[in-house]
Amino acid sequence: MRENTQSPAPPSPARPEASLGELFSNLSREMTALVRQEMALATTEVGRNAREASRSVGILAMGGLVAYGGFLAIIAAVIMLLAHVIEWWLAAFLVGLIVAGIGYFLVRRALTALQQLDFAPRQTVATLKEDLAWAKDQTT
Repeated sequence: MRENTQSPAPPSPARPEASLGELFSNLSREMTALVRQEMALATTEVGRNAREASRSVGILAMGGLVAYGGFLAIIAAVIMLLAHVIEWWLAAFLVGLIVAGIGYFLVRRALTALQQLDFAPRQTVATLKEDLAWAKDQTT
């Protein structure tokens, strides 16, 4: 049998331990980058929520305008038409109830959508908790 004539590879030089100052410098640099990333995430998350809120506010305004426009245009025309069949005051009352009901439906829909929005940056809070746990782990 032939013996292994190759000599084992020389051990790699030991990596010098980083000084305490270097460790804190690295930790500070990493924490700064982490905070910047978290701020960017929070900005994105809040921006997304603001866009959803502005859409619901637009629907709310449109519901109000439709109700108002309906009140002005339809009321006048339908009241004049119904005044030939029933008393004019009863015609005005019935048409007003119908138009107000439609406006109420649109306004309630928009308000419900606004109440369901969550403006808290939940994802950012969760990652900040993870970052805090990581930072604690790095310092122990």
